[in-house]
Amino acid sequence: MVLGALGTLLGLEPDIDVIGTAPDGTEALRLVRTLRPDVLLTDIEMPGPTGLDVASQIKRDRLPTRVVILTTFARSGYLRRALAAGAAGYLLKDAPSSTLAAAIRSVHAGGRVIDPELAADAWGEPDPLTDRERQVLRLAGDGLANADIARGLHLSEGTVRNYLSEATHKLGAANRIAAARLAREHGWL
Repeated sequence: MVLGALGTLLGLEPDIDVIGTAPDGTEALRLVRTLRPDVLLTDIEMPGPTGLDVASQIKRDRLPTRVVILTTFARSGYLRRALAAGAAGYLLKDAPSSTLAAAIRSVHAGGRVIDPELAADAWGEPDPLTDRERQVLRLAGDGLANADIARGLHLSEGTVRNYLSEATHKLGAANRIAAARLAREHGWL
């Protein structure tokens, strides 16, 4: 419903053409590679690859498409990860449609647009996790056993335990589930 509404609203703008919509990250990447849009508007959470994964892949593939994240996640950790993934914009879904259209125009022109409150918050607490700690902690938080995580990531169980221990310690959590919950609350997973 939100996807259709956004497409319709943006399609009403005289200088914005909506050339495709995608229900998940896999389809979004396929459309970006096929249609080569100037700007991709995406959420963080969606089925398949996340919006952050899509932005990272676009960056790795050196595609010219610029990415704007539109999300409900008002967390500085997500903002930092979005910028590291190559996103040029990060806005909250409660922004008026005129703000969104202006942001798309600005990003299309080569600028960056970040929700002002989030930009101020981003100067706060840094993400203490490494990429590998984040990856292992995300899987542990999803309920996977150490052996399953090790197999999936091609690591030893001891290495998985070390990553989980380090992440749990850095976050000051009592256990891996609490660490995963805390990291999600801060937008680090």
